[in-house]
Amino acid sequence: QVQLVESGGGLVQAGGSLRLSCAASGRTFSTYRMGWFRQAPGKERDFVATITERGIRRQYADSVKGRFIISRDNAKNTVYLQMNTLKPEDTAVYYCAASYGSSWPTIDRTQYNAWGQGTQVTVSS
Repeated sequence: QVQLVESGGGLVQAGGSLRLSCAASGRTFSTYRMGWFRQAPGKERDFVATITERGIRRQYADSVKGRFIISRDNAKNTVYLQMNTLKPEDTAVYYCAASYGSSWPTIDRTQYNAWGQGTQVTVSS
């Protein structure tokens, strides 16, 4: 089972940028499909972005398309989420997740087998 640790969250003004990182343990990182989800207070945990095992395919939620970029470095066992042109409605706890053997697109949280502890992103207006 892969273990995940997110970092890179913080407070940023609207229009700014942040890059989240998610470091994975284990030697089988390249066999996992990776995703980012987010959860605002009082709301469901929503899909943000996902990337295939070798980084060939990506899919994004409509709300972040054109602003966020998911990427991965399998040599470093790390997946990233570059967040640009941030908006106050992007404020949430962001979670990294790993999925093994799932179908594409991997946008449902039930498809994921392992989760990080989350990192807070706050965007001020």
